[in-house]
Amino acid sequence: MNAQIRAREVRVIADDGAQLGVMPPQDALRLAQQKELDLVEVAPTANPPVCRIMDYGKYRYMQKKKQQESRKKSSAVVLKEVKVGAMTSTHDVDFKVGHIRDFISEGHRVKVSVFFRGRSITHPELGKAMLDRIAEKVADVATVEQPARLEGRSMSMMLVAK
Repeated sequence: MNAQIRAREVRVIADDGAQLGVMPPQDALRLAQQKELDLVEVAPTANPPVCRIMDYGKYRYMQKKKQQESRKKSSAVVLKEVKVGAMTSTHDVDFKVGHIRDFISEGHRVKVSVFFRGRSITHPELGKAMLDRIAEKVADVATVEQPARLEGRSMSMMLVAK
């Protein structure tokens, strides 16, 4: 930037985008100072290096604003968890399926967990059947991202929007 440019010659682009040609950096810097702007090296590897006359402070401000805007628009995907028991009644499961549908419609990922209490851990097929039933009920809005797998005393699967 400005006096830090060490090349013998530079190709200069004006602030309006017009090419001013190849010239020594001192002349280019003089042109930039006449317009009360900065001379910024934009392509140092080119032959000769390319410099642009611009308001560097304004340029950095606009870059920062663009970055903030892109961060604002990109929302982090939230993971919601719905827990059911291995022997949960059908009405309660239907109620939980309603919650899963709401979460999926909001764009969240949903982890459905079946908890085993006491000796019910000896029948993991009941938990697998429960998760399969839930996946079947939300198949119109969600797909199974991660199939059911046993983790300690619970079995869980991951659902995402179609």
